[in-house]
Amino acid sequence: MDEGFTTIDGSSSDGLGSLQPSIIPSNVPLLSAFLAFSLAQFLKLFTTWYKEKRWDPRRLVRSGGMPSSHSATVTALAVAIGLKEGSGGSAFAVAVVLACIVMFDASGVRLHAGRQAELLNQIVCELPPEHPVSNVRPLRDSLGHTPVQVAGGAILGCLVAYLMRT
Repeated sequence: MDEGFTTIDGSSSDGLGSLQPSIIPSNVPLLSAFLAFSLAQFLKLFTTWYKEKRWDPRRLVRSGGMPSSHSATVTALAVAIGLKEGSGGSAFAVAVVLACIVMFDASGVRLHAGRQAELLNQIVCELPPEHPVSNVRPLRDSLGHTPVQVAGGAILGCLVAYLMRT
């Protein structure tokens, strides 16, 4: 029974080869996704200022708005996997399907839920003060994204992944 698992690369001086952890992660698809998300959230400060002429630091942590950080994240992930491993692999297929579901959900279900919340908030505001529901905290109405916001996020994700390729 001298069958051992000796798959360690002997080219490194410590004998550990690629098993040694790196301080800086080298997973380009993961880094691309995180960078695209962060950049999209940061850009929302400026798009909100451009549209509403006011600075709103809460945009850094809220959903909704231009560009879609959801779309940027999943698109950057899919494109980075495609650039690194090719478009014929299973990982790329999973990432593309995930991106499609997330972007469809962001511009469909979540957008309409936000519009319903806006309408419900308006109805509650019109109730008389003695009504039991009149003092309920308003629902969040910036849940989803318009198709333009989703497209903006997707373009941002593609750019980030392309620029991050090695």
